[in-house]
Amino acid sequence: TVAAEQLIARIDTAAVAGAVAPAAAAAPVAAAPAPVAVAPAAAASQSKAGVAMPAAAKLMADGGMAPGSVAGTGKDGRVTKGDVLSAAAAPKPAVAAPVAIPTGAPTRVLPQVATVAPDLGDRPEERVPMTRLRARVAERLLQSQSTNAILTTFNEINMAPVMDMRKRMQERFEKEHGVKLGFMSFFVKAAVHALKKFPVLNASVDGNDIVYHGYFDIGIAVGSPRGLVVPILRNADQMSFAEIEKKIAEFGQKAKDGKLGMDDMTGGTFSISNGGTFGSMMSTPIINPPQSAILGVHATKDRAMVENGQVVVRPMNYFAMSYDHRIIDGREAVLGLVAMKEALEDPARLLFDI
Repeated sequence: TVAAEQLIARIDTAAVAGAVAPAAAAAPVAAAPAPVAVAPAAAASQSKAGVAMPAAAKLMADGGMAPGSVAGTGKDGRVTKGDVLSAAAAPKPAVAAPVAIPTGAPTRVLPQVATVAPDLGDRPEERVPMTRLRARVAERLLQSQSTNAILTTFNEINMAPVMDMRKRMQERFEKEHGVKLGFMSFFVKAAVHALKKFPVLNASVDGNDIVYHGYFDIGIAVGSPRGLVVPILRNADQMSFAEIEKKIAEFGQKAKDGKLGMDDMTGGTFSISNGGTFGSMMSTPIINPPQSAILGVHATKDRAMVENGQVVVRPMNYFAMSYDHRIIDGREAVLGLVAMKEALEDPARLLFDI
């Protein structure tokens, strides 16, 4: 609302017509139409081109087609199921074979050099069938390995007490009994001593049963020209040192002459193998089935030992006892070997059976 006599405009009568030109020149700028935001809507419509419909997308994924590889004919350029089927049925463009580009460098073929086999001289071989004894031994050893759960425990024995006793008694023993006092009689006595304390070492397996033997038949492994044989000292617990030495000497002679019979080698509840006679330092003997344990003794050698904080030299022997872990636990095996060790390091135990 305008009040009475209020100035609302002023007219300049001195203005010339040419002065209007600048204003007219500026009119096109003011009259330019404002830009209309139509392009984004068009872009939004075009963004659907190449987008596969759900059914078409599944067909493309199953057919190993890459997204965007099929032109769409649906609404807004979307890819339809028909588009995918048509693209899959279309023949594939031929792939041009790779063209080898010459490098310009000629290929050089090296001459082949003939290899000359070295002259190894005469290399004879001989094939000999196993003897019946060797084949039988091989069969039993393989049976032992495949049937028994074999484990071996070790200990070291100070042989000085046995060696001292043997040295003191050797002359009188041989004069009295007509045979030398060897180490094997001590080993047999020590083994029987331990077997009495731990009867499972003297047992055997029969199917699902454990057979505890109330007698002590000790097998002694003996080498012969025909192979390894294990004659049996029957009722070894009832034998004297002299009887053991005489029987072992008899077995050795019969093995050398090939006169050991099956009666000499049948049975046995425990075995002893003395690899020390051949210089063996250590071994893991194989159980003689159906027995469940075997003792391996070895060469006695001077070794440095610590006693009461002092380094001393003692004649030591490594004992190894292999046992069937199916029926013999580690406790019985270890304690059994310790009992043998204690008996040999204090031979009086063998005389008094303690």
